[in-house]
Amino acid sequence: MAKRIVESFLDDIDGSEAEGTTRFALDGTAYEIDLSGENREKLEKALAPFITKARAVRATKERGRRGGAGSAREVGREKATEIRKWAKAQGLPVSERGRIAATLIKQYEAAH
Repeated sequence: MAKRIVESFLDDIDGSEAEGTTRFALDGTAYEIDLSGENREKLEKALAPFITKARAVRATKERGRRGGAGSAREVGREKATEIRKWAKAQGLPVSERGRIAATLIKQYEAAH
């Protein structure tokens, strides 16, 4: 038996087929959004007047930051599994794989 698994991205704005993921940052927070070509052009056009006047800054790595759990990697695999089970039981949205939102980790820790 043959299988074909197709993964497609949907535009986070209008639900159309996305061409890819666009990354940007504002005030130290990085964002990702899946966009069609048309919506990416809209975003670029909206940001263009600001980008042309802005200064490019190299990304810096934060070292030695230990302010508590911030991701699934920081909490370890076993604890990440516990957090996912707890979140599902609470009816909270949580991904099956990858990073767990810091807000969700904080909710879990507050409940335990």
